[in-house]
Amino acid sequence: MTSASLREKPVRDLARLAKQHGVAGWHSMRKDQLIKALVRKAKKALVPETRRSAARPSTVVPGVRTKAAAAQASAAAAVAHNAEVARRIAEVRERLARAKNLATPPEGGRNKRPARDRMVLMVRGPHWLHAFWEIVPRSIERAQSALGQEWHGAKPVLRLLRIENGLQGSPSEQVVREIDIHGGVKNWFVDVREPLRCRVEIGYLAASGRFHALARSNAVNTPAASQCDTLDAHWGEIIDDCDRIYAMSGGFSPENNSTELQELFEERLRRPMGPPAARVQPASDDDGETPGQVNFQLEVDAEIIVYGATRADAYVTLQGEPVKVQPDGTFRVRVDLPNKRQVLPIVANAPNGGGRQTVVMAVERNTKAMEPYSRDMRDD
Repeated sequence: MTSASLREKPVRDLARLAKQHGVAGWHSMRKDQLIKALVRKAKKALVPETRRSAARPSTVVPGVRTKAAAAQASAAAAVAHNAEVARRIAEVRERLARAKNLATPPEGGRNKRPARDRMVLMVRGPHWLHAFWEIVPRSIERAQSALGQEWHGAKPVLRLLRIENGLQGSPSEQVVREIDIHGGVKNWFVDVREPLRCRVEIGYLAASGRFHALARSNAVNTPAASQCDTLDAHWGEIIDDCDRIYAMSGGFSPENNSTELQELFEERLRRPMGPPAARVQPASDDDGETPGQVNFQLEVDAEIIVYGATRADAYVTLQGEPVKVQPDGTFRVRVDLPNKRQVLPIVANAPNGGGRQTVVMAVERNTKAMEPYSRDMRDD
């Protein structure tokens, strides 16, 4: 750096340099004196440096880079910055690719790669659906090829379809929701707000609105909130209530039965799914029972749940018995349902005699026991 370059620096920076390089009396010098003293120091320091390398600058203040060195340092910094930017861009692209890739590893106990795409929808309660899928990598490649240039802007989604009838792919299937999902998972919980018959499908949605489906699930019917309590939301707790979930998901229905649903449950639970086969032991000659006799009993009873809402401070009775009202004004009570017709008056009284409202509910139960059936094993 020349003396002209040093003139561009403030006095405090020149004083700091003079102090660092041992300029005597620097604290009492003016700017011009500091510049001359620094240049003299630079010339003295340059002599041994010139002997070692003739390529070094002629006037260099120790600790101050020349223009060429500064340019080289700037270029090196630019290269390092560009390398860091390229690394971050590569990381972002890799993360986006993982989030977009819906290919999944196979379930435990199966081959290393799933044999085919499959998707199963399970009912976990009146307000929750549990979607499970397996997608093979070649299906992702086919989707990329089919979407072409639209692939870059496409995003993975889960579609919830309302079904008016049981015809798959018919115009009666209406898209209720499109849920953004990501790769690296094979389970998704979908909240529903009202009872409906539905299925889900997984695929890629392009910016133009074009949808490429990868897999479709079985059809299910969600129960009303009054008919079913919400179940746990994890695969681990399915074991405790697997038959109920399997039944609500259409496993026992001849119309809605899904082979993929049965396969998935049997793989997870490692046991056959379905109603137990009838087990009738063959009657021996000395067991005291005649052929066709049924040796077990079936007793059935019933009750109903009456629920409603009123003022939180109201006094409510059902058939003259007081009913507890919750702080939000709701009430819920179980009532025996005998095998007859009965009338259930529900009365709500406002406090201090401010009014009364009565609702009368009439219900009837008609239970009939059918003739027992048994198969004579000795005829086989």
